[in-house]
Amino acid sequence: MRPSTTDAGPARLLIALVALATSTTALAQAQPSTAEMKQLRKQIAEQVRQIERLRQDLARQQQELTRIRQQVEAASGGAATTPTATAASPAAPAVTAVASPARETEPLASGAAAGAVAGATAGVVTAQSAQPAAPQPAAPPPAVPSGPVGAAPVQTAKADDGYVAPPAVAPLAEGPGVLTPKGKWVLEPSFQYAYGSNNRVALVGYTVIPAILIGLIDIREVKRNTMVAAFTARRGITNRFEMEARVPYVYRFDSAVSREVFTGSSVDTVFNNDGKGLGDIEVAGRYQFNNGGVDKPFYIGSLRFKSTTGKDPFEVETNRTLPGGRGTGLQTELPTGTGFYSLQPSLTVLFPSDPAVFFANFSYQHSFKRSNVHAKTDTGEEDLGSLQPGGVFEFGFGMGLSINERASFSVGYDQQSVSPLKQNGSNAPTSVRVQVARLLLGYSYRLDNVRTLNLSLGAGLTSDSPDLELTVRVPFTF
Repeated sequence: MRPSTTDAGPARLLIALVALATSTTALAQAQPSTAEMKQLRKQIAEQVRQIERLRQDLARQQQELTRIRQQVEAASGGAATTPTATAASPAAPAVTAVASPARETEPLASGAAAGAVAGATAGVVTAQSAQPAAPQPAAPPPAVPSGPVGAAPVQTAKADDGYVAPPAVAPLAEGPGVLTPKGKWVLEPSFQYAYGSNNRVALVGYTVIPAILIGLIDIREVKRNTMVAAFTARRGITNRFEMEARVPYVYRFDSAVSREVFTGSSVDTVFNNDGKGLGDIEVAGRYQFNNGGVDKPFYIGSLRFKSTTGKDPFEVETNRTLPGGRGTGLQTELPTGTGFYSLQPSLTVLFPSDPAVFFANFSYQHSFKRSNVHAKTDTGEEDLGSLQPGGVFEFGFGMGLSINERASFSVGYDQQSVSPLKQNGSNAPTSVRVQVARLLLGYSYRLDNVRTLNLSLGAGLTSDSPDLELTVRVPFTF
């Protein structure tokens, strides 16, 4: 049976109504609600704020890197960058090596920020026109530095002649470090204070049985204070070679306390003496043998010559009849020089291992023989013949660490082995080998592009070493 037209009309109308309701529901689901639009706008606004903060951070970093680059160019004269967190003659900031990689990544970072801003702006326009849009992803955070923050990376920049400057460390002693750039002057005033005390007990007599002495006991305590004000000038002949001259002024004062036991004396005898004047002027040259780098050591050689411009021990009078002196003699005036010419070659090794720099140095000091030496005493001159101080072998090692672009510190150990004095070709009767060992701490702070403050502290580890050594240096680079 065929359905009638009257029955088909309502059915068709019902189907059309159902289709229309379905289409309306689908359209309503596709159109975002007002709450969703507000949430979308809020997310996009937050992304825009994040991108704007990122752009501000990049602008500050670019300004800081530009300032550092200008300081490096002003300090090195455009020849070679020399980081100075700690060298013997610091002049440039210790983080100059960061400038080049950062400048290379700035255009990429700026382009990424510009693209993100453009994308966010387009998203806002789309949302305002009430078109469907997916939420924009959050802006990526700034990249995390690959190296330790505040530590100076190893310097790898080369000059036009291929020269690579070694890393700098806070100076601990009068040893080679970063060389003066070509054409530059470094003028360095310094002040050093040293204090040492020594107790000596002399037994003059013989023993019948152990612990029983028949004779005299001489007990002497000597306190020594030494202050040296020096002026050092360095000139960079080439990027690899520099010359140095050092002129010291020495002031010394000692106090000797003596008592002779078993002689009826119960009172200490105090003898004070001092001396001041020009010390021994020194001239030195330093040369960098190779171009080191990351995990590759730098080798720096040095040759130092010391003159005899200071007043030597044989020019001052020795008092041998002083009460409590026991005939050994005390100098009425202290010398300011050694009295012997000497030559000292040395080798320094710097091994960079970011963020630290390890260093070691080896040297040998040879003193030249002096003939027809006469000592002045209160009883007349004494002929000592020919004298030659023993050779001094010295070695040391340590580590330097840069805290930031201005400050650094170093810690190290230094030891000197002094051979016996030779008199007339053989060892002097009372001369023995002496060991001088010190623990050293050094601090360096760059005040500005010209000045750096260096402070070092030494503590004696043997009885023959000074108890305390304190040195302040302020190099000026021009």
